[in-house]
Amino acid sequence: MKVIVPLAGHAHVLGLTGSPGVGKSTVTTALVRHYREQGLRVGVLAVDPSSPFSGGALLGDRIRMQDHATDQDVFIRSMASRGHLGGLSWATPQALRILDAAGFDVVLIETVGVGQAEVEIAALADTSLVVVAPGLGDSVQAAKAGILEIADIFVVNKSDRPGAHDVVRDIRNMLALASYATGDWRPPIVGTTASTNEGIADLAAAIEKHRGWLSDSALLAERRTARARDEISAIALAGLRERAGGLPGESRLGELAARVAAHELDPYTAADELISG
Repeated sequence: MKVIVPLAGHAHVLGLTGSPGVGKSTVTTALVRHYREQGLRVGVLAVDPSSPFSGGALLGDRIRMQDHATDQDVFIRSMASRGHLGGLSWATPQALRILDAAGFDVVLIETVGVGQAEVEIAALADTSLVVVAPGLGDSVQAAKAGILEIADIFVVNKSDRPGAHDVVRDIRNMLALASYATGDWRPPIVGTTASTNEGIADLAAAIEKHRGWLSDSALLAERRTARARDEISAIALAGLRERAGGLPGESRLGELAARVAAHELDPYTAADELISG
């Protein structure tokens, strides 16, 4: 990382999240095709859920993105979440930095997409896309969990299906409840049918417009500083957990846990003792 870090900082990072079945992989593939036609090098990090029972992951996105498998200027890496919450893998920030340093112009990160909690992508991406689709129940079901609130751009995929206009209307009504100051970014709603490439050029234009707004408002630097802060904290906490770990019966953590379980010590005092060493 000491060698890699000075080489990074040039790629624009796009995050795609949304419920299963909305077509995130299809939208990702269509965006890759669009950027390749512009002569840009594209990296893709696709995170798949790990089974809580077997620990394995299908890593199916590499199967769905076969259109670009032989392109030397496209790199697709499937990653297992390994139980990490928030829709990403713990190693995603490091993999992102490597692709950035390797000279990729755009990096797309596709989250697990298992429901309403994949909001961590907002801290990692420069531009967050929330993909929704008609015919999947209440189109604003995710609003109560905050996933719609992280969107820089809304993508209504499969817009050729019945109900697409209803989805657009519901999102527009939700956005009308928000208060925006002068100069704030107002998330646009872009209709696409990614399987036929319809609307992808409009989506790319919206992404570029958001990128320009970020640069003009100095928020791009702020977002990347916040990303670095979160990454440092995660690494530090992982190091602390590793130092505190070990076999339960042999480590300091194990001793304190046994005392808490025996009601001899409260967990807050135990945590203070663990941190102080």
